[in-house]
Amino acid sequence: MNITILNGDMSDTSGDFSAYIQKLARKLREEHRVNLFLLNQMNIQHCSGCWNCWWKTPGRCNTNDDAEQVLRAVINSDFVIFASPLMAGFVSSLLKRMTDRFVGLLHPYIEMRNGESHHIKRYPHYPDFGVILAKEPDTDEEDLAIVRDIYDRFALNFHAQQRYLKCIETSNVKEVVHETSHYQRVAEA
Repeated sequence: MNITILNGDMSDTSGDFSAYIQKLARKLREEHRVNLFLLNQMNIQHCSGCWNCWWKTPGRCNTNDDAEQVLRAVINSDFVIFASPLMAGFVSSLLKRMTDRFVGLLHPYIEMRNGESHHIKRYPHYPDFGVILAKEPDTDEEDLAIVRDIYDRFALNFHAQQRYLKCIETSNVKEVVHETSHYQRVAEA
C-alpha cells in the first residue's frame, strides 16, 4: 500500500509531535511504501485562487513550489495521513495551506450528491485518509468534533472517507499502524 504522511508541525523536527510521526513512518515502512513530507521544510505557497489548475493547466498548479510533488504523491496514494498539532483549535496553517492546494485534484464542474453540490472527480482514484493531532492544553471534545466535522466535509468533496481521527496523547503508534494497515485489508476485500 502507498501511504503519504503530511506532517504540518510548524516547529522544528525535534519535538514530541514530529518524533511521534517519524516513529509512525518507520513502523509503516515495515510493510508499506511511505512518503513523509515535512511541510515546514518545504516551500508551500498559498493558493492564489487563480483557478489555472482548473482551466489553463488542468490538474496542475502554476505556482512554482514544492506542492506539486506533494499533490502527485497524494493522488497516487492508497491512504493519506494529515498530521498536525492543534493551534488555536485547528490544524496548523501550514497543513491547511497544503490542503487548500488539493482543489486542482478535482474538476471545477459540480454534481449533486445526497442533495448537495460537490466537485466531479478529475482522477479515477482518491485516497481515504486519517487525521493525527496533538492536543493543546485546553483542547476539549468540542474542538476535536469541529476538526472531525471539517475533515468529514473535506472527505465528502474529495471522494474519500476519513477513516480515523487520533490524538497522540491517547493513541500509540502501534494502534495507528494497525488501523491504517487494517484499512488496506478492508479495501482489498
